[in-house]
Parts: sequence; structure tokens; C-alpha cells
Amino acid sequence: MSVNHRKVAVIGCGFVGSTSAFALMQSGLFSEMVLLDVNQDKAEGEAMDISHGTALSNPMRVYAGTYDDIADAAIIVVTAGAAQKPGETRLDLIHKNVSIFSGIMKEIRARKPEGIMLVVANPVDILTYYAAKTSGMGETRVFGSGTVLDTSRLRTLLGTKLDVDSRSIHAYIVGEHGDSEIVCWSNANVSGVPLPDFFALRGMGDIDLVAAQNEISNDVKNSAYEIIAKKHATYYGIGMSVTRICRAIIKDEKSVLPVSTVLHGEYGIEECALSVPAIVGHNGIESLVPISMSEDERTALDNSSRVLKENMSDISFEVND
Repeated sequence: MSVNHRKVAVIGCGFVGSTSAFALMQSGLFSEMVLLDVNQDKAEGEAMDISHGTALSNPMRVYAGTYDDIADAAIIVVTAGAAQKPGETRLDLIHKNVSIFSGIMKEIRARKPEGIMLVVANPVDILTYYAAKTSGMGETRVFGSGTVLDTSRLRTLLGTKLDVDSRSIHAYIVGEHGDSEIVCWSNANVSGVPLPDFFALRGMGDIDLVAAQNEISNDVKNSAYEIIAKKHATYYGIGMSVTRICRAIIKDEKSVLPVSTVLHGEYGIEECALSVPAIVGHNGIESLVPISMSEDERTALDNSSRVLKENMSDISFEVND
């Protein structure tokens, strides 16, 4: 079946799925969107609610459907899974969500879609690896939202600290989308100006840079926990992240984004999905971008991969149809 490049499918209509669907409707990237959920009434209700605003935004057909409706979608966004609760880490969700993904991947394999799969459910790195190995779609067309949101949080906090437009900040978070994530401080800059020089430029030359970086790193790492403690879920930021990634794909932007993808020797890491900067375009991940890292950052990235591998050591990747 040929791909309809104006169609997106969202599997899972919880907070993240419905917010992503709303953001995608507003983006104008698609003219058709199908929503799927184990609770058909929920999918139908979300589709109705979103569709009622299309006359105020962008013309779009929004409807609840079945797995047969995803076969020609340009992008399949998978948000289905148990939500992270207060006090839980993303890794605490592994077995519950792998079980949910097992059924979803079976349905996707049966339809043989030729589009892109974007995994958003947590733990996103382990579920991305699982989907890449069991969906039948191939690793370049299956990747996760990874640390796109974490990187946005980092740039936002740095922009506030430096009183500068966060879009002018070039800095990445790599590794796990979770507690072992790494801020690549060694190559962070503001429009090409290294961070220490930019702090001096903004009259903060005597600041303890290491302490400031550690504070920002911790704030980024703990922000999801803080939001969940206050309002029980995070969804606006990830909804915007999903839209940003979809825009890079649909418009073939060749954008460099820190998405979660399966590594095969890159950065010395084998058979593990985690986030590193990658060129994202019409065909999915075109290539990885080998950014420079300090020795400590490389060691931390190795540790992040070990954490992920240890947590998926008892997961079966066998396909049983």
C-alpha cells in the first residue's frame, strides 16, 4: 500500500496521545488523522472534540479507527502505555508497557506499514528497541522521541539563566530519557560562543560554572517528577516535541534532533536504543551526527547504555504471531 504523506495515526489516547493529536491538528502538517485506543469510546470522544476545532484552525479529517486505518499513514505515533505515577521512574514501567507493546506490534506487523513509527511511550528507549526488533518496519523507520523534550527543557532553563532566546542555544542531552541522561556541556554554546564566554558576556563571569551546570542538569532531570507531583502527568511539552519531530519528517527538514535509535557500534555502544543527535528527514533517521564529547561524558553515555541493557535483560524479543 502506498504512503499517504498527509496522514498521521496516533495509537493511544491518554493525556500524551490526545495532547499530541491536538498539537498535530494545529500544526497544519496533515489533512487526515486517525486515533486508536483500547477504549474505543475514548478514541471517538477525542476525535470528535479535536475535529470540532478544525474550522477554527486547519482543515483536517479526524476520526477514530482501527489498525487497518494505519497501513497507509506517513507517521504512526505510539503513545499507548501505562502512565508514570508520582514516585515512579520511567524504568518502573518496563514490563507493563512491553506487554502492551507486544499486542500493538503484532497488529502493526500484520499491516506492513511503509511509513515511519515514532515511539513516545515510556520507557521510550527500551520500547523503541522493542518496536524496532518486533514491528517488522526496520530500524531506520522506527525511532523514539528520546531526549528531544529534555533538550528543550535544557535550552529553556539556560535561556532563562542567560536572559537570551533559548532558540539561539545549541546544547544536547543524550543517553537515556531518564535518570542516567547526560548533558553535553563540553560542546554547549550560544550561537557559536562557548558557555563560559557567554556567561562572561552577560556579566556573570565570576559565577561558579560547574555549580550552575549541575543545578540546571538536576532541574532538567527532575522536572518531569516535579510536574507529575504537582499535576499527575506531563503532556504539553511532549505533545510539542512530537509535532517538532513530525515536522522534520514531513517537510524533509534534515533537522538534527536527539532522538532514540538503535546503535550498532556508534559511540562504542552495541544493540541498545538511546538518544544521540541524528539527521531526521523524509525517510526517518538518515544518519547519526558524531558530536564531540568529553571523556567524562563518554563514560556517562556508556553507563547510560548499561543501565538500559540491564533493565531489558529479561525481555523477550521473539515474534510470535
